[in-house]
Amino acid sequence: MKIKLPGVTLNYEIHGPKGAPWITFSHSLACSTRMWDPQTESLCKDYQVLVYDTRGHGLSEATAGPYDVQMLAQDAYHLIQALGIQKTHFVGLSMGGMTGAQLALAHPEVIDHLVLADTGHAATPAANAAWQDRMDMVQKDGIESLVEPTLKRWFTESFYNERSPALLRVGDQIRHTPVAGLFGCIGALMSLNLTDRLKEIRLPTLVIAGDQDAAAANTMFMGEQIASSKSVLLPSASHIANVEQSALFTQALRDFLK
Repeated sequence: MKIKLPGVTLNYEIHGPKGAPWITFSHSLACSTRMWDPQTESLCKDYQVLVYDTRGHGLSEATAGPYDVQMLAQDAYHLIQALGIQKTHFVGLSMGGMTGAQLALAHPEVIDHLVLADTGHAATPAANAAWQDRMDMVQKDGIESLVEPTLKRWFTESFYNERSPALLRVGDQIRHTPVAGLFGCIGALMSLNLTDRLKEIRLPTLVIAGDQDAAAANTMFMGEQIASSKSVLLPSASHIANVEQSALFTQALRDFLK
């Protein structure tokens, strides 16, 4: 379904029984609602699951960029408000985790429990140089040139080499991301700076990462800065840990939300 919000039209889906607690999922850069299919299928038995395509991704509108994390968090807030949701658990991975952290800072009243997965808290010169290289590659050779290098970064070597349907579905999400939306959200990542405000987050928080994810140290650092947080490292997983170790990821969510 699509909904017109201030400044953007977003695509979203709701799964699960009316009256159940809400849980909202926010996906990685270059993914979509489909990234969360393993968790949606499991958790919709006990929760009302809200999944949405971030601005510039999936079936949501790709407005002119660049974006910033405040904009992405406001989009999530406006969606939650428009749907009449009083309070929701919020789960974000990578860019979605950055969105969740900013939402927790700006509108903590709408979040029950916060989950920050395989994510970070600040841009660095080295990371920004890598983002610029990727944008240059897309401009030169098209978004298809980004698919395989990204999958290699996002998954362990063994999982990548298996070429499972789950991996291929993530590849399809990458190749179908609008370039304008991809570049707009990369702008948000390149301007990210939440480090000094992490201690302001007072919500019950789970930080979770694949033990082979390059971002794991940054994710664990966020847990160290947030009071009342719990940290979990998932074995044999890299950046998109909810796909690579979907059962373990989902169980960690269940254990945390009990």
